[in-house]
Amino acid sequence: MPQLPRTDLTVSDLCLGGNVFGWTADEATSFALLDRFLDAVPSTQSPFVDTAEMYGNGVSETILGNWMAERGVRDRMVVATKASPGEKEHPLSAGEIREACERSLRNLKIDTIDLYYAHYDDPTTPLEETLTAFDELVQAGKVRHVAASNYSAERLTEALDTADRLGVTGYVALQPHYNLMERPVYEDALAGVVAGRGLGSMPYFGLARGFLTGKYSAGETIDSPRAKGAAQYVGEKGDRVLAALAEVAEAHAVPGAAVALRWLADQPAVTAPIASGRSVEQLADLLPMQDLVLTDDERQRLTDASA
Repeated sequence: MPQLPRTDLTVSDLCLGGNVFGWTADEATSFALLDRFLDAVPSTQSPFVDTAEMYGNGVSETILGNWMAERGVRDRMVVATKASPGEKEHPLSAGEIREACERSLRNLKIDTIDLYYAHYDDPTTPLEETLTAFDELVQAGKVRHVAASNYSAERLTEALDTADRLGVTGYVALQPHYNLMERPVYEDALAGVVAGRGLGSMPYFGLARGFLTGKYSAGETIDSPRAKGAAQYVGEKGDRVLAALAEVAEAHAVPGAAVALRWLADQPAVTAPIASGRSVEQLADLLPMQDLVLTDDERQRLTDASA
């Protein structure tokens, strides 16, 4: 069972992405997705859901909050959200962080955010100010742990060193863009910092904008708002990766999407990959990753195909 390093949070193998709530999934569908996810997570783990204030301008958080309140399941969940840039001039200034946190708490209808991210780096605000503001939220009991998303290796290192120097709460995790089709940025620089400093990693776009589900190929037209993003992966490398996924998936009688997420979850320092589905059927293709055990040879086959 995954333990988020430097915390007492035991989370599900899969982190459910809430970016679809209120976007490609209306509230009723989002409730159905959350119900199915809750049912699928073993009782020894806490269902882990990721959202952000900028997803639907608060709509995603609100839907998740409505669902938790209606189902009475807040205590079972690990909830992650993010202080996002939006139209803010200095998004990680102390004042903006305080206001963003209060909005998210209201939207989510909770007293404490389990994991609160800086959604994007803000070079216009001193790291000292940002980290002190996050620390104040932790000391006030409004946030349990803080983390970084979309930081470079250099800025992540600087932020960790700054927190240590100030004696304030430091980032416990990173949310990077990382999957079988997008490896160098994370593996060549960020992974070393994450592992070396004992952080967790929650990669987003775990299915490469849906490409790794196998439904995208040259000449295919797919009805999805992510189709354009997924189309960038169509080509020789994409064909190799999809072929390897299909081979491993067939051996285990699971969807290729589950194999792609399991490969990601098995990478060093990865705690739980983030993925979403806009229907219960799409989500069902992801859930087998929780029980899937890949052999070393299968993992290497996927690594080689995506090199």
